[in-house]
Amino acid sequence: MGKSPGFKIILLLVILCLIGMFFLFDLDQYFSLSNLKNELAAFKEYYGQHKAWTMVIYMVVYILMAALSLPGAAIMTLAGGALFGLFYGILLVSFASTIEATLAFLFSRYMFRDWVQNKFSSKLSAINKGIKKEGGFYLFTLRLVPVFPFFMINLVMGLTAIRTIVFYIVSQVGMFPGTIVFVNAGTQLAKIESPGGILSWNIIFSFALLGVFPIIAKRFTAVVRSRKIFSKFLKPKSFNYNLVVIGAGSAGLVASFIAAAVKAKVALIEEHKMGGDCLNTGCVPSKALIASAKLASYAKRAKEFGFDSASVDFNFAAVMERIQSIIKKVAPHDSVERFTGLGVDCIQGRANIVSPFEVKVNGKVLTTKNIIVATGAKPMIPDLPGLHQINYLTSDNIWDIRTLPENLVVLGAGPIGCELAQGFSRLGSNVTLVQRGSQIMKKEDLDAAQIILDRFQSEGIEVLLKHSAKAIEVSGEEKQLVCDHDGKKIRITFDEILIALGRTPNVKGFGLEELGIELVGNRHIETNEFLQTNFPNIYCSGDVHGRFQFTHTAAHEAWYASVNALFGRFKKFRVDYSIIPWATYTDPEVARVGLNETDAKFAHIDYEMVKYGIDDLDRAIADSEDHGFVKVLTLPGKDKILGVTIVGNHAADVIAEFVLAMKHGIGLNKILGTIHIYPTMAEANKYAAGLWKKNHAPGKLLAWIKKYHAWARG
Repeated sequence: MGKSPGFKIILLLVILCLIGMFFLFDLDQYFSLSNLKNELAAFKEYYGQHKAWTMVIYMVVYILMAALSLPGAAIMTLAGGALFGLFYGILLVSFASTIEATLAFLFSRYMFRDWVQNKFSSKLSAINKGIKKEGGFYLFTLRLVPVFPFFMINLVMGLTAIRTIVFYIVSQVGMFPGTIVFVNAGTQLAKIESPGGILSWNIIFSFALLGVFPIIAKRFTAVVRSRKIFSKFLKPKSFNYNLVVIGAGSAGLVASFIAAAVKAKVALIEEHKMGGDCLNTGCVPSKALIASAKLASYAKRAKEFGFDSASVDFNFAAVMERIQSIIKKVAPHDSVERFTGLGVDCIQGRANIVSPFEVKVNGKVLTTKNIIVATGAKPMIPDLPGLHQINYLTSDNIWDIRTLPENLVVLGAGPIGCELAQGFSRLGSNVTLVQRGSQIMKKEDLDAAQIILDRFQSEGIEVLLKHSAKAIEVSGEEKQLVCDHDGKKIRITFDEILIALGRTPNVKGFGLEELGIELVGNRHIETNEFLQTNFPNIYCSGDVHGRFQFTHTAAHEAWYASVNALFGRFKKFRVDYSIIPWATYTDPEVARVGLNETDAKFAHIDYEMVKYGIDDLDRAIADSEDHGFVKVLTLPGKDKILGVTIVGNHAADVIAEFVLAMKHGIGLNKILGTIHIYPTMAEANKYAAGLWKKNHAPGKLLAWIKKYHAWARG
């Protein structure tokens, strides 16, 4: 049959006419539970006289109704049990439901598959690959565990590459247990002769089975999937550990802490330093640098604070040594001694996962029930010609330098690049910040990024937007970054270059590839909503997961990963990403939680926005930090908070009130009604809520109140 557009349109019109006639003539009234009970005796009488004909009519009606996704398919299934009994009911419903599913599948394939596959070919390639690999089993789990409506599964599967015969067979087998449960409930329904019959044990059991069946089916499919995956490996009869955690950064430390707290036997393996990137090369050293640099910036702003002049004499090497002393001061929180005292077996060495139940380290194989991969991330290094001819800097090794770069190029204007660019500029480097895009801090709204850009430029940082790095050229002692800008070649001379283009998850070199743990685009580990990899006993958390590369999110994920690993046989918890805050520690700081305007517009989410300027805030004025804003997005007409962006002094601290409010469903009205200490930066939150209230003031009511007051004055 040809796939001419004309025939497709005719077919679609015929189907729409059939659906329209169903509702036009109120046929849905005949497919209700009450009508089934009322007409059951008449149906049985007709069935007794015309058995074969009744079965044929039943199957045809069932197939038409289900294929057209009309309401009443569940009632038809119950009717099958009530009218034909358990055996024939199961037989008829099983074949009728599978035939209708296949018809809907073929309709979707004929009408839409070519168009969908052509239009979204790049996005569907991974799905097609997965369907080809284990589409039958995937369909089986969807049939067995009815998370999605069956009509939706039929239509969506028609758009994939799964074979029709596979679809039919798997659908029949997968829906068979559910068919038994529903038809059995129908047989019991037929036995209700009085209101008291509703409370019979058979009726209660049959309908209870409807409720627990999805849970049983879900557990069954999980067991089947696990056995399929583990079939290639020898499972030990006993284990050295309940949990082995690979990586002692934020995620690994929290995961092992939780495991030890609930008295599980846990090993924590770290190749380098305890505390991971956050303690040694990330959050802690960068904030220590920012603190020193801010003191230097205050000296330059002396007149703002009433001083004629001020200066800060310093040795750059001493500033960098202070950073190391700060790391050492924080280090005991993450030390081997502390975690050993908590009951964690801390092992230094490179881990290698040799099976789902075995981790090799220092030549010894540890057996374990579960594994959490928390290996973090590393600086992303571009394939930039000439880069490897020089000793470039990253957020990992910049803390080793003891000579202040006279001319520093920072490649990348994300959070890391912006924070360090400002820090080194304030300490005396001539900093050039190079960004390929048209905006620094591209994840933030333009108005927030513009404030930071203006501050950078006022402090003497040269910011080059729309400059794409092409090469590093070295001539004698001179080093230059070559960029393309609007078709022109731009050369930037530097002493040192900092590569700050983000971080890439550590997924290579410890057995993931060999074991077959699935990655997303060969970049980060793929997990389900429980943070399980494709191996049910191997979990993932932190930067290696790749979703949110923040220390606090790593700790958040680690709770879910460890609890699900240790207690998942009883109860699993879906990781909650609904409220994720973050901040960039420039001066002023930029903090955010939930949606910003850019994201809301991209997702076509309707919102209202209020924006309170911090230049109006008393405390900010007193501190000579009267710049920035509090911007709140809400549902139209409601005080429910969708997202908040704050730019200003201590924004990362001030936003905590909104994080709590969003997490617990507190709206702007309650924030407005909360007493805030005066004078504080946190008052900005209340004033933003006040602006929202002002915008939603009841105009008509206030007009009447004005008249009342006029009357009261006589």
